[in-house]
Amino acid sequence: MRTVLWFRPATMSTLLLPLLLLLSTLCRLGQSMSREEKLKLRNQVVEMFDHAYSNYMDHAYPADELMPLTCRGRVRGLEPSRGDVDDALGNFSLTLIDTLDTLVLLNKTTEFEEAVRRVLTDVRLDNDIVVSVFETNIRVLGGLLGGHSMAVMLKDAGHHMQWYQDELLHMAKDVGLRLLPAFNTSSGLPYPRVNLRHGIRGPESRTGTETDTCTACAGTIILEFAALSRFTGDPVFEVHARRALDFLWEKRQRNSNLVGTTINIHSGEWVRRDSGVGAGIDSYYEYLLKAYILLGDDLFLQRFNIHYASIMKYISQPPLLLDVHIHKPLLPARTWMDSLLAFFPGLQVLKGDIRPAIETHEMLYQVTKKHNFLPEAFTTDFRVHWAQHPLRPEFAESTYFLYKATKDPYYLEVGRTVLDNLNRFARVPCGFAAMKDVRTGSHEDRMDSFFLAEMFKYLFLLFAEEEDLPFNVEDYIFTTEAHLLPLSLSTAPRAPSPPANTTVQAASLPHLSACVKSLWSEEELDDSNFDWTCPNTRLLFPDPAFPQNLRDPIRSAVDKSCPRPAIHCEPGMGRPPLRAQDFMANNPDHLELLRRMGVSLIHLKDGRVQLVQHATQAVSAVAAEDGMRFMQEMMELSSQQQKEQLPPRAVQIVSHPFSGRVVLTSGPAQFGTDLSKSITGVRGFVTVAEPYSGCAELSNAAFVQGRIALLQRGQCMFAEKARHIMKAGAIGGIVIDDNEGSSSDTAPLFQMAGDGRNTDDVTLPLLFLFYKEGNILLEALKEYREVEVLLSDKARDRASIFKSKPLPGILLESRRDIQEEEEDCSTDQTSPVPAATLDQSYVRTVELDESAPHNEEVTPEEDVGPAIKRNPEPEEEPAVDKDSSRKSVEAMMADWREDLEAFQQMEDEL
Repeated sequence: MRTVLWFRPATMSTLLLPLLLLLSTLCRLGQSMSREEKLKLRNQVVEMFDHAYSNYMDHAYPADELMPLTCRGRVRGLEPSRGDVDDALGNFSLTLIDTLDTLVLLNKTTEFEEAVRRVLTDVRLDNDIVVSVFETNIRVLGGLLGGHSMAVMLKDAGHHMQWYQDELLHMAKDVGLRLLPAFNTSSGLPYPRVNLRHGIRGPESRTGTETDTCTACAGTIILEFAALSRFTGDPVFEVHARRALDFLWEKRQRNSNLVGTTINIHSGEWVRRDSGVGAGIDSYYEYLLKAYILLGDDLFLQRFNIHYASIMKYISQPPLLLDVHIHKPLLPARTWMDSLLAFFPGLQVLKGDIRPAIETHEMLYQVTKKHNFLPEAFTTDFRVHWAQHPLRPEFAESTYFLYKATKDPYYLEVGRTVLDNLNRFARVPCGFAAMKDVRTGSHEDRMDSFFLAEMFKYLFLLFAEEEDLPFNVEDYIFTTEAHLLPLSLSTAPRAPSPPANTTVQAASLPHLSACVKSLWSEEELDDSNFDWTCPNTRLLFPDPAFPQNLRDPIRSAVDKSCPRPAIHCEPGMGRPPLRAQDFMANNPDHLELLRRMGVSLIHLKDGRVQLVQHATQAVSAVAAEDGMRFMQEMMELSSQQQKEQLPPRAVQIVSHPFSGRVVLTSGPAQFGTDLSKSITGVRGFVTVAEPYSGCAELSNAAFVQGRIALLQRGQCMFAEKARHIMKAGAIGGIVIDDNEGSSSDTAPLFQMAGDGRNTDDVTLPLLFLFYKEGNILLEALKEYREVEVLLSDKARDRASIFKSKPLPGILLESRRDIQEEEEDCSTDQTSPVPAATLDQSYVRTVELDESAPHNEEVTPEEDVGPAIKRNPEPEEEPAVDKDSSRKSVEAMMADWREDLEAFQQMEDEL
């Protein structure tokens, strides 16, 4: 029997409080914080907010932000430029607008009413100033909409704001109309900046020449614009926001289902192809899930689930979140993480994926304790990469959501740490100052508006009791700036031409808390249903010690608090722990040592070996730390090996009808002929070896002689295969991966290793093709029987290929055709793809290829590859449908050309 929670999308609150209360059976380790202590901390939050807000109003207003060290306002144009950071400033009293709904949440209704009157009286939007579309949307438009929501709520309650007549909403629409010109692009993606008075492209606008924007900048519009459309009844805003999201979705990398960081707003080409969950992408994913919650459109959740599966497959290496390349998602793109990814555990709570949320949050907490704040960026071994900390609220946000999900008092203590550090290190007489360097404790004369908009909301909610809140937060959704939008908007008129797969709207349902249901059913449910539900953690995590078991090893890894014996020996083994350079994957003693350290070995579908550590499965805390050290060493070793890799090789099909237009990227061997030193390469017809594995003397040696043998990966070492085909008289060999679906699109190339013996006797070239590329060659062989290839260090132009032979008739139709095809061929050529440098860090998941000197080739349990044979005796030529053959060839060529272009783009980027 499975127990799941079902909900109707249009009524699911961002806070998910009814749901999260059901999740509260997770760990309650230690003594719960008393109500009195929570009240004390709640009051401390309010006092800290008062200190920041009053100093802004006293020393900075009507300026956009407070400069807390010099006790004055930051006015754009009067202070030295800080570059892009200043694009958030528009001379529109940014901090006051951004703080409106915080005032209401903290029960400061009198101050809120006064603040609204100030905004209506003092703020002007018709400023000749260029501002960030993204920042103005989430801070100003979001702040006005949040303020309007609060004003309507208070007015309906009958005690405050009785004079209010939607003035903030009218201002919000004015802001929306000033942002709309930025969306005047062929793609629908907005320009990154707009002039509040002159729009885009005019001679006075001083903007409109940009070509690139970040994914989050274009993908974090839908909540505010859809809310504006539904508040006002004007669909134009929601239409433009949906169009931008649709375009980003269409431009995702189709193999990895990831998006890049920066995109060309005109062509849709990815400018930066690194992908993560931090800066540049973060709130794009957040808004997909929250748009589903607010608007009730299943399409947003479907897209989020597809992205999330790829994030967990490629980016998530609990507790780390590491950027990867969208075309090569198994290769890390950088060796550090930025602090903006601290929001992601909170988003995982909304998704219902609690375990990785706990792990990543704990890692962030330990880094916070180590440096007092999260550095703006930190390495995977938790050292400072960028030392600034602008008082970002994302970690407090995730802390709040995890507490609501688990009711674990541990997270109250985390919140206490955040409060203490703010007061000890960031508090100054005129507010709170950003940290210029977390290592030295030096300050920066800066207090961003998001500090008041977000930080104090989440901290107040963390410590407040339900009766402390002036309204039911379950009825609202938090934007990325923590502004409050009512879920009742899901029943308002929506943009025209909505997707067909919409859901029942909230008007037809009872109160929200009654819409979250627990389904107890004896019948088996399809697993796909769980994409639409959040799990009941009472069943997933019945052990009350579960969260602590996850946190302890991470704490030990970051702060090194685990006590160690004077002589560092593996517990119970009487000798030092296993070192990465000594590890042999086929050594039973080594595998047992891995088991004791909580490390398991997994054979991946793409043929590589993956090492995964679950520290809770180690025999002791010391063994767990040894396991972490082993994983770090393995990453260093893997990084060194990748740096030593040779560039990829090319398998170019030169026979008719391919004529050199199809080039397959292949991996080299650490032995045999070095094709990089060969001017001509090795050219010959291919044939399938028998046996296909090449692990025994060939039975079709007479037919293999003088040809290039095709072999299947597995069952023996690469060098053994090479020796068998060389004995049969082959002039070269191509090993094809036996793992169906593997491709150089998503898996890094590697060098095939020897067998530990001297391989000088192997004198022919041996190349490796992943399954996808190898299948192109095998299909060509099936279709045309005689297929000639060129093995070389890189693709050759066809003129040089056919220099000493008559050109095929297909190339002799006209000289112009030849020239055009040669130009096309230049785009087909593969260039060396630099090996990615893996992190020198603590990483709990390591993937190794079989080229590593310490690894044997993986032996599959059974042959799963195709039993392809070729009869050396002549057979009757089967009839071939020329049209279908041509289509098949063209399809293969088009598919591979696209991949080669992607490889070239990656190389240009690197």
